[in-house]
Formats: sequence, structure tokens, C-alpha cells
Amino acid sequence: MELLCNAPAHATVPSRYIFPPEKRAALQLDNDLTPDDITLPIIDLHHGALSDDRRSQVAAEIIAAGKEFGFFQVVNHGVEEDAVQAFRDAAAGFFALPAKEKLPYCSYDMSKRFRLATSTSYDRGETRYWRDYVKFRCYPPSDDNVRCWPSKPASFAPRLVEYCEAVHGLAQTLLGLVAEGLGLDAGFFAGDLSGGDTHMSVNYYPPCPDPSVTMGLLAHCDRHLLTLLSQADVAGLQAMHGGRWLLVRPVQGAFVVNFGHQMEIVTNGVLASVEHRAVTNSVAARMSVASHVHPTDGCLIRPAPELVDEAENPAQYREFLFSEFMEAYDAADASRDDVLESFKIRRD
Repeated sequence: MELLCNAPAHATVPSRYIFPPEKRAALQLDNDLTPDDITLPIIDLHHGALSDDRRSQVAAEIIAAGKEFGFFQVVNHGVEEDAVQAFRDAAAGFFALPAKEKLPYCSYDMSKRFRLATSTSYDRGETRYWRDYVKFRCYPPSDDNVRCWPSKPASFAPRLVEYCEAVHGLAQTLLGLVAEGLGLDAGFFAGDLSGGDTHMSVNYYPPCPDPSVTMGLLAHCDRHLLTLLSQADVAGLQAMHGGRWLLVRPVQGAFVVNFGHQMEIVTNGVLASVEHRAVTNSVAARMSVASHVHPTDGCLIRPAPELVDEAENPAQYREFLFSEFMEAYDAADASRDDVLESFKIRRD
């Protein structure tokens, strides 16, 4: 497997990474990007120490952000910066290992519990994305998960456990606030809806000699319930907003939060899963760490009855098992419209 992290810095972009003009990010075209004065909402969680009044206000802010953007950033979230940076350093150390030490982890087999690969599993053509990544199950730290994690660098496993414990707690806090903001029971998302293994994607984008002809990652929506992303201080994430791309500008110490397909379905379309993508830059390497909260495979997914009104707001989606959705997502190559079409209720 030909990894970008194994290669010396490129002076030019190899032809296999050059996208045709109609598929490029086109950062130089002002009409493709949302104006700079439109930014993602930044929500202060006050380290989780919320009074009843403040909790209701924060829950309302999250729902408003979800309806408008499908994305928001959280600060004062209670995850210690030391824990975030320690794991980011360990993950960067893994990508920096000699090629022969990373080789045993290289695979495009999506059933593996820890795998290192490049570009994307959803190719949609011959052109490669300017990205290496590892994907793995990170929480809970069960024996089956831990035995698949790399032994080098030695700090990887202990720092990962610390980081994931903290992020899991934050995810549960956010899900409780989402439930309250929607008028659901505070524990609505507990149990099977958020009880599957949390998966992690660590994406590495080395500096690119010509970002105008490359892409970091294809436009897609996430398949699961909730994503929490650490992007540190290098921008590259873009989210679709109003038919244009919004650059998600880094905020010191923040997590970027977005909703997956399961949230859209469970809320009967109130909170949409929004397309997003990654672009490259020529100055600095960028590493993003995304934690994906999954339902259990056997979880029955359906719109919450409290959010369905057969007269005015009928159910938009049929019932299904989460495992069925996972199969449909892979078959549709992560295409938002194609995968959702399989689960929509037709009312012709």
C-alpha cells in the first residue's frame, strides 16, 4: 500500500491525485464558499456544570445550531486539553513510524478492528484523495478492541483510553442535551441508540504542493448517530450550508460536533445529517481525530414517536435494524441520497 506518510515531501502532485476541474474544491472561487461572516455556532458547556435554566438554554442552542447548520462547536466541555494533546501526539507518532512497522496494519478490509489505509474505501473513481487514515474501535476498551491497537508508539494505547473515556462522557452529555432540547426524555439516546462500539477515524493530510487540484476527503454524511471531532489549529473541514461550502475555522480547545444519519432518522428530519468534506493545504500537515458514536448492530432505528404526527408530520422513515443501514451505506458508497432512499416511506 502506497501511503503518503511514508513518502518524502512531494514537489508536485502525482497525476493519480489530480481531480478533474469539476470535482475540485475550487477554494479560489468566492461563489463556492459561504461568506466569512457566517461561522458555526460556538456553544459553551460550562464544563457540564449547568444550572437548570442554563441547561435549557444550552439545549435550545444545540437544537437551533443543528437545524441551521447540522454542525456546531463546543467549548468548556470538560475534556482536558492535556488528554487531547497527549493522544494527538501519540497518533502523530504512529503515522511517523517507519513504513515496515506500519505495514502489518495496512488494509482496506472494513471488518478489521484496526486498519491503516490511504485515500478512501469509497473511491467513486480512479483519483486518490490526499489522505492517510486509521480506523478502529476505540470505546469501550474491551480486550477484543485493545489487542488490535498498535504497540508502537508505547504511549498510543494508554493515551487513547484516557482520551476516549473523556470523549465518551462528553458525547453522553451532548445526547442528553439534544434529547431535552427536542422535548424527549433526557435518557432517550441512552442504551442501544448510543451503546455500540465508538469508532475512531484519525485522518492525516500532509502538506500538498498544489491544493487547488486535490481533495482531502469526498463529500459525505456520517452513517452513525453523533461525531465529535478534534481538528486542532489547522483548518480543512468544510460543511455544506445553504448550497455553499462553509470552512469550519478552528477554535482553540473546541470539539466540532455533527449529527449522523441515525440522528436525522430518529428525529424524523428535525436534525439533519449534513454533507461535509476535507480540503488540503500547502503549508502544514493536518490531523483530525473523529469519534463516531454508534448504535448497537441490533438496535431498532425509527423516528421517535414523540416527533411524529400522522396528520401534520408523518414518519419519513421506516423501521430497520442498524446493521441493515450499515450494509446499505456501504452498498451506496456513502452517497447521502442513495442510502436514505432505501429507508424513506413513499407516500405517492
